[in-house]
Amino acid sequence: MEEPKTNRRIDVIVKTLIGLERIVASRIEEIGIDCRVDPKPFGHPGVVTIELASEERKHELAERIREELPEAERVLVAERCVKADLGAIAEAAVEVSNKFLNEDTSFAVKTVRRGIHSFTSIDVNCRVGSAIVEAYGAPVNLEYPDVILWIEIFNNIAALVIMKGKNVWRKAKPGKYEVREFFSKVAVVQMPYFGPKDSVKAMSSRIGRAVQMFEVSELVIATTGSSDARQLEWFIHGVFEGIESRYRIQKRAYAHKPHRVRVMVQDIYQLVRDRRNEPKIVFEPEGDAFPKVAGDIAKLFLSDARRINMFFGSREGIPKGIFRFADFIVDLCPGVTLSTEYAASSALIGLAFALEDHLARSIKGPKAYVPD
Repeated sequence: MEEPKTNRRIDVIVKTLIGLERIVASRIEEIGIDCRVDPKPFGHPGVVTIELASEERKHELAERIREELPEAERVLVAERCVKADLGAIAEAAVEVSNKFLNEDTSFAVKTVRRGIHSFTSIDVNCRVGSAIVEAYGAPVNLEYPDVILWIEIFNNIAALVIMKGKNVWRKAKPGKYEVREFFSKVAVVQMPYFGPKDSVKAMSSRIGRAVQMFEVSELVIATTGSSDARQLEWFIHGVFEGIESRYRIQKRAYAHKPHRVRVMVQDIYQLVRDRRNEPKIVFEPEGDAFPKVAGDIAKLFLSDARRINMFFGSREGIPKGIFRFADFIVDLCPGVTLSTEYAASSALIGLAFALEDHLARSIKGPKAYVPD
């Protein structure tokens, strides 16, 4: 691997998808500001570094890149570039933080290290964080800082970047509320779809993937009277196929241990009798428009109800007699008939919106960050 020159400077760093580095580099050169553009510097993928002939124009170039290159995932402007040494990085970090931090401004340190070093990224974070606290008394906030000191290390070069915390996209942020836990109260009661074998298995597989995606408590395949055993077998097989397919992905991707959805089969009328004291929501076009009852449904999920049953029909819909036993009858999309495989997922997405909106209105908390 090529060793960088000690006098090399990095003014702007552009993060991009792996494989797009040379395209991004070419587009940056086309902007017309005199600079040296290096795709995959020192062999490191997913990044382009820029050294300008006139350092004063680095903010101008960065802004042009943000405006003109959707391929740029993140654009960082380096305040200082030093040797990748713990002492040198900490000293430079204190100096560049002078105009950004004080005892009333929270901060965090984030380090991305490329190459082989005698220290880790955590070592850098700790050393720099301690130096800044000692110098300015600024409080550390690792979740939602006012300012982020971003340190990008390429072999023996370290570039120091200062960013506003609100400019970093996050999955979790103030003003957003976790609603996943409420899906564990949901029992999806789904009437089976019957028809040609391929259609049945495709339909039921999508239903299985949908309920597993939300990790509901259970899926009840609700029959009405006698059913064709062979077609019911196809439907059940497709449901399990969909659940297992999504569950395997969740096990690899999730930080938490996913819940595999339990599958039951029961006559729909006996289920209503068996669960007579439990809340029931029927999703059919005869009901109220979802926005009208969304707030009340959110309150139901925030109550102490342990299980809430959500009913979805198939070709014939939920039997009308069950309407009398429902707490809510809901029309998800007035004027549009949702296909069987998308009804449950549409309702669960609507539930997520209702819960998040209700929580945002009723729980006082910090205002949500909105990226500039």
